[in-house]
Amino acid sequence: MLTYYRSIGGKLNLIDEYIDGCWISAIAPTPQELLDVSRETGLPLDLLQYPLDPDERARFERDDGHVLVVLQTSKRLNEEGGIPYDTVPLGILHTDHCIVTVCSQDNPAIQDVTAGLVRQIRTAKKNRLTLQIFLRAAQRFLIDLRRIDKMIDAAEDRLESATRNQELLDLLNIEKSLVYFKTALKANEVMMERLKRERLFDMYEDDQDLLNDVIIENQQAVEMTDIAQSILGVTMNTFAAVINNNVNGVVRILTVTTILVAIPTLVTSIFGMNVPLPAQGREWAVWVVLVLAFGISVGVGLLFRKLRWL
Repeated sequence: MLTYYRSIGGKLNLIDEYIDGCWISAIAPTPQELLDVSRETGLPLDLLQYPLDPDERARFERDDGHVLVVLQTSKRLNEEGGIPYDTVPLGILHTDHCIVTVCSQDNPAIQDVTAGLVRQIRTAKKNRLTLQIFLRAAQRFLIDLRRIDKMIDAAEDRLESATRNQELLDLLNIEKSLVYFKTALKANEVMMERLKRERLFDMYEDDQDLLNDVIIENQQAVEMTDIAQSILGVTMNTFAAVINNNVNGVVRILTVTTILVAIPTLVTSIFGMNVPLPAQGREWAVWVVLVLAFGISVGVGLLFRKLRWL
């Protein structure tokens, strides 16, 4: 889908077609839409297709006066019981007259910008708009990392009574998301450092300051990811130990219960054999046998309780 924007008074406005100074947002574009963008902007088709590769890494490239920046962004998945978060590449392309963003799916960072969460948008200032998208993408990582922290806290609340593997599998999926985040953030950091060396955003001092802010936000996200991974590693080890202990407790209770039930069965079986036994002709013999059987069970139960097996 192609969407055309142009800023008026610092706010984005939808327009119907391409004009100089606009921003073209291509979300999951069809081949025909890519051809239309290439025809309108003069961008090579292969540059427009690079960001659609899900395995494309964050990078920076110049080609015949055109600029391509591929940025890794976070993406929340809707799969139940699966990986909660993944990353998706976002392509930002500059021409002499416009800026183009390309992504293979709805991108939260782009949605935030178009929803008005970023102030003072100027589509004609390509570098400034690019840095604002960078900043919002870094902030999105921070938002999603805080949500992951809450997911880990919720998992810790289930720690005491955990006896299934599902809790461990949920934590494993969270760990996969953190690995994706760490890889994406490190790649973004390398790309931004190269942009800083290339002095692409040195034309205005405000752009330099904004780039530094983006780098700081990205580094903060890397540090938060490291902390979350460390906490998650400890939590998973603790989970495994608690699950093992809880299962052992269940097995112990079942074993003790089996022993206590087996004692009356053993005693009554002995007195039920077809051989002469003491007092077998007395009417009260059955009550003596029952009292003896359950008395032994109670005594063994008290012994287990003293040993803290119950």
